[in-house]
Amino acid sequence: MTLTDEDCLAETQAFNKQFATTAASRPAREGTPDAALLAGLRRNRLGGDTPPVRLPHGQDRVIEGGVKVRVFVPDHVEGVYLHFHGGGWAFGAADGQDERLWQIAEQARLAVVSVEYRLAPEHPYPAGPDDCEAAARWLVQHAATEFGTQRLLIGGESAGAHLSVVTLLRLRDRHGITGAFRAAHLLFGPYDLSMTPSQRSFGSRRLLSNTDTLRRTYELFTPGTGPEQRRDPGVSPLFADLAGLPPARIVVGTEDPLLDDSLFLAGRWQAAGAPVHLGVVAGAMHGFTLFPLTVTARELRRQREFLSTTGR
Repeated sequence: MTLTDEDCLAETQAFNKQFATTAASRPAREGTPDAALLAGLRRNRLGGDTPPVRLPHGQDRVIEGGVKVRVFVPDHVEGVYLHFHGGGWAFGAADGQDERLWQIAEQARLAVVSVEYRLAPEHPYPAGPDDCEAAARWLVQHAATEFGTQRLLIGGESAGAHLSVVTLLRLRDRHGITGAFRAAHLLFGPYDLSMTPSQRSFGSRRLLSNTDTLRRTYELFTPGTGPEQRRDPGVSPLFADLAGLPPARIVVGTEDPLLDDSLFLAGRWQAAGAPVHLGVVAGAMHGFTLFPLTVTARELRRQREFLSTTGR
């Protein structure tokens, strides 16, 4: 494990305090959001109150199985990054971070395929994972003809990190596909939906995510299930056999309720035989890369470096 960015701790903690103070002035949301509230929240970028910027570089496509994707192709392509956005399986969109995905495409020389997977509560588990699996299989079959390369990478943030691991496991277990994706980049994901100790003990601090918001999110994604049912490896990949998975970079902040998820997953991933780099960002809360912080700029640079160099 590498603890990073301790020199930025004061700035990071000050931002957390400001965020919590602002959040405390807003009424807490409880229960299942109604359609109007969902639509309003989904119009805006994650972690913000304005719509995301759509770049002309992005191309919206529908691939086999009717799955929607948003594709970014730079002038020079040396691999393909299959990306799953975050948002608790209920928010976010493939066009929610065009600027960052285009930056990855240009600077890491990757075609980026971001998946518009179906969202809960309208489409609960397993709809979202089904779409991600279909997109991954399409890439395995068509990356060479579509993008001129078979170097495939996979990753995402939060729920997108969870979906990345679930997709790798589905490829292996349902289709006998291992080794097609050469690396995984996993940012602050939830890997145990029955709740790890850090999730349970985090409490009600009004950061981007806390114990209560996680619990409600899992109820939206897997309605009608309890903690024991959520320990199914198909839902909580921390309980899966992790053999045959590619090298991974796993990142989380010390003030994230999902801290244990990344720590535990990294240990099991490495024990299963694959190289792992575990980065723990000092003072960072869940979703910290959504905000204009020094640690964000550093982390995005480290992400681009990993994606540009791994799996060659």
